[in-house]
Amino acid sequence: MALSASAAHAQSSERPEPVMIVTLLGTGAPPPLADRFGPATLVQAGGQTLLFDAGRGAEIRLWQAGVSGVALTATFLTHLHSDHLVGLPDVWLTGWVRGPHGGRRTPFRLVGPPGTVAFAANLERTFEADLGFRLAQGLPAEGARIAAEEFAADGVVHNVDGLRVTAFRVDHGPWVPDAYGYRIDYRGRSVLISGDTRASENLARHAAGVDVLVHEVAFARPEAEAASAVILDNHTRPAEAARIFAAARPGMAVYSHIVQPALGGFAPADLADLSRQTRTLYDGPLTVGEDRMAFEIAADGAVTVRPPEP
Repeated sequence: MALSASAAHAQSSERPEPVMIVTLLGTGAPPPLADRFGPATLVQAGGQTLLFDAGRGAEIRLWQAGVSGVALTATFLTHLHSDHLVGLPDVWLTGWVRGPHGGRRTPFRLVGPPGTVAFAANLERTFEADLGFRLAQGLPAEGARIAAEEFAADGVVHNVDGLRVTAFRVDHGPWVPDAYGYRIDYRGRSVLISGDTRASENLARHAAGVDVLVHEVAFARPEAEAASAVILDNHTRPAEAARIFAAARPGMAVYSHIVQPALGGFAPADLADLSRQTRTLYDGPLTVGEDRMAFEIAADGAVTVRPPEP
């Protein structure tokens, strides 16, 4: 039986506010799919709003989530692959220009591995003409500035009012030496975002007991494995992710940045196979992420999955 509006409001008002909210803004990979934008994950806790990576369409997904550019506390990069970065100019600039989606008057804080400061400086040079036009119209100069920070080892990279972000090195193959994941802790609750990685012991150590573990994955049809090896060998296969989930025992394991290579003329792997392959080694809570899906973490660690809104 459907609840009346007043009854539904009463139930929602009785539910305690979540300690943390994790929103999958983009769960895709390089292919330009309309239903799976580029990798981007939003974490909200303690009045702060943190963005992790900014792949294709990140600004659109932020707007759909009701988050303006002014609301972003900081943006964190896992590594400098294009599919994790191409949405960043949009997030940076659209959050600055006039309108309900923008109006930022303070610097855009960007945190990432070596190369982040140079990347930010190059962005500012690339958009030098546009910045000049808008500054001449009276937009605040500080709001256009990127305040970029780099780190080169495991450690805490953000610690404000009890919300702590710890970066840890992962293994994205020999061509990407500076790849990192992040663990976010607040008031006894925790989230881990893997970034791009092969199966990583360092990640597994940091993931122990987290409430929500957001992990990348790559898989192909058996006949396409050889043709797709150059991609698969630098990511985590479902069975490998399952072992990490089984060891970490998260409140909820979540797949995002789902890589389904279709090289050599083969079709992409069937998404339904992802859960089946994982379940051979892991029997705990599991969600195959979708764009705009959210996870609310309560004070007692209970995780509520909120499907994408229509």
